[in-house]
Amino acid sequence: MIRTYEEAVTWIHERLRLGMKPGLARMEWMMEKLGHPERRVRAVHIGGTNGKGSTVAYLRSILQAAGYSVGTFTSPYVEQFNERISINGEPIRDEEIVELVQVIQPLSDELERTELGGPTEFEVITAMMLYYFGKKRIQDIVLIEVGLGGRLDSTNVIYPLVSVITNVSYDHMNILGDTLAQIAAEKAGIIKSGVPLVTAVNEPEAREVIAKTAAERKAKTYWLGVDFSVSHQQTTAEGEQFSITTPFAEYRDLRIHMPGAHQIENAATAVMAAELLRLNYSFLIEPEHIHDGLAMAAWPGRFERVSDDPLVIIDGAHNEAGIRALVDTVRTHYSDKRVHVLFAALADKPLERMIRLLDELAETITFTTFDFPRAAAADALAALSSHPKKAVTDDWTGWIREKKKQIGDDELLLVTGSLYFLSEVRKLLKTDAN
Repeated sequence: MIRTYEEAVTWIHERLRLGMKPGLARMEWMMEKLGHPERRVRAVHIGGTNGKGSTVAYLRSILQAAGYSVGTFTSPYVEQFNERISINGEPIRDEEIVELVQVIQPLSDELERTELGGPTEFEVITAMMLYYFGKKRIQDIVLIEVGLGGRLDSTNVIYPLVSVITNVSYDHMNILGDTLAQIAAEKAGIIKSGVPLVTAVNEPEAREVIAKTAAERKAKTYWLGVDFSVSHQQTTAEGEQFSITTPFAEYRDLRIHMPGAHQIENAATAVMAAELLRLNYSFLIEPEHIHDGLAMAAWPGRFERVSDDPLVIIDGAHNEAGIRALVDTVRTHYSDKRVHVLFAALADKPLERMIRLLDELAETITFTTFDFPRAAAADALAALSSHPKKAVTDDWTGWIREKKKQIGDDELLLVTGSLYFLSEVRKLLKTDAN
């Protein structure tokens, strides 16, 4: 039997050998065995290509400002595994991880002996989360981030109070499909009968699919730019300022500290979801909770300024839409800086298009790799770049430490790419700062 935290996390990660196995049959089997904890979880289900984590952060912060206890389920983690299951932003304790694995491991072993086969790593973690929030530590509300896609994602066993689809763009095309319509159909799989949907999707091809699915399931849909909108946007030294109008209220002079037009969209989506919780489910959310919650929200690894002298920013832009938003944000907030980019990514991404965008932004661009099964080789990334000042390093730790000594006041070090890579970089920078 597993007795230590290290043994528990090792066992969970060993499930990676099973890869991804889309489908809900194994989750439904485990939920049945556990007495259906998912039915006791009051949840908001948040899917989309980009912005899920930030939207969770804004909505959690609003709900906390209103005095609610909020569970979250997010991925991947940035500093420690426990972050994936958190209460009010605090990761659950090591002992709780052990207790949850002790509950789920016997079920996993039993399931492995059936025709369904053993559960994947993500299915195991999802089952742990639902058991935790459904049986052990029931919360006022739980914000559950979709892992991949939606329709066949293991989180899709829940029946939420509100569904959210942040946006739809190209990512995980080998699994979700190679057209926006196919990807949107997978994302739309989280739409439930009669459950209101909030979405910032604006691509016509994707909107059509989502609107059709929502109509079929009689899910009232609130579209950004149609049913709720943003106005009076302006960039500030601290982030962004704007106003939001919903069908039910107007919130003026809102402020967020995560910069970028895409973050305004994420914040607006979170506000609309909070409005529906207030109106449909009697959550006591006042205007000051919206203002204070947005102002306090933070999400590590998303355009995070980890050092001021020298200026170092890390951002987990891990697909084309993410890189595009990152480039726009740098140009808006740091147009006076020469940008030095360090980039590492997973091999199954649209790397050529991502690198082309970074080439246009960077003064210099350096490619590296990191210890992860699907990480792209540094040489392979560099081969896709046409930048005149491109370079390759296998020692990104030494490279960052040396670069920090070299850059001046008119320069910016931008580390971006895979969130798994950013997790390692962030640990290094925090250790060096202490």
